[in-house]
Amino acid sequence: MSTYTTSGLDRADFLLLDSQLSEEDIAIRDRVRDFGENVVLPIINDYWERAEFPYEILPQLAELGIIGTFIKGYGCPGLTRRQAGLVAREMGRIDGSINTFLGVHSNLCMGSIYILGDDEQRERWLPDLAKLNKTGAFALTEPTHGSDSVSLETSARREGDEWVLNGHKRWIGNGHAGDVIVVYARDEADGQVKAFVVEKTDGNYPAGYAPEVITGKIGKRAILQGDITITDMRIPESNRLQNCDSFKDVNKVLAATRGGASWEAVGHAMAGYEIARSYALEREQFGSPIAAFQLVQEKLATMLSDVTQLQLLTLRMAELQEEDAVTGPMASLIKMTTSRKALAICREARDMMGGNGLLLENHVARHLTDMEVVSTYEGTDSMQALIVGREITDISAFTNKKARKR
Repeated sequence: MSTYTTSGLDRADFLLLDSQLSEEDIAIRDRVRDFGENVVLPIINDYWERAEFPYEILPQLAELGIIGTFIKGYGCPGLTRRQAGLVAREMGRIDGSINTFLGVHSNLCMGSIYILGDDEQRERWLPDLAKLNKTGAFALTEPTHGSDSVSLETSARREGDEWVLNGHKRWIGNGHAGDVIVVYARDEADGQVKAFVVEKTDGNYPAGYAPEVITGKIGKRAILQGDITITDMRIPESNRLQNCDSFKDVNKVLAATRGGASWEAVGHAMAGYEIARSYALEREQFGSPIAAFQLVQEKLATMLSDVTQLQLLTLRMAELQEEDAVTGPMASLIKMTTSRKALAICREARDMMGGNGLLLENHVARHLTDMEVVSTYEGTDSMQALIVGREITDISAFTNKKARKR
């Protein structure tokens, strides 16, 4: 059965939006596209089904010149917001698990060190991470603090030149295996959130860092998440990121990486549409290709219309980000819209393919279940809607207390 081809992917660009890209943008797009089609796609279904990460692709991934995305220097490319978005889009249209690895490693882990570390710390960790000599992770989420991560409970207590950390982190991508893991904890002395770098030494984590892989996931199965118990783990003061003094500083990292999930959703939507179109042209029922049926053509037209809307939203978001004009509610509106529509497109594609849509070999099932994950991280649709609603009404609905103005 047909799958991804360059000409097929181009058909998802109905308004020729990629014609506005610069030569550098196109080069980045095509490098990631070729890598995805020729390196990732042939192997990802097997890894996805086994719930294993394909470490074999890391050397070729490192050669793409995209690791570290927006970071300048230290062996990183200093991509524009649009270029970073194209990386997420092109990887998302191939596989969500690899895109999540990139987001965790390049944006959240390396971004934390770049934004919140001092010069010595950047020099110490970023070059090896940029070469993928080491892999990274970002430990913010906790079992009882996802959307309200600002309330995190993992604690840090200073004792001389060391910090003693205790707590529990969950849903930490690569947190079971990363060499460099940024852990956020609340300082017992002042109640403010600080950032600490946990390093492997001779392949081992510090005493008190106990990760377990979360099993039984229905989506993004080729990137593993850790459930991490931290008990009296000692971290030297030199591993505390020196420019993180409160959750406001954590928000600098989240703001710098905001939008990646929206771009990824566009990739999944484009893949869903292209797979459905190829299938409709090949699948015959009642003596003709199902693409000849009016209902199928209407579905494809609607899918393509939605894909195009999502492309326009993310391109506009990148423009606003480059102008430093994007707001949290703007990003929330785009995340909410891209997630909802991309998930609907993947569901429609799966439905159009009938039972064949359930098979990994036809890819759309992987995109569908991965989109269930995308709809959850970087804030669920419900949370994004409340952020937009607060902006519209000037009333916060984040608690069940009597509604009142901010």
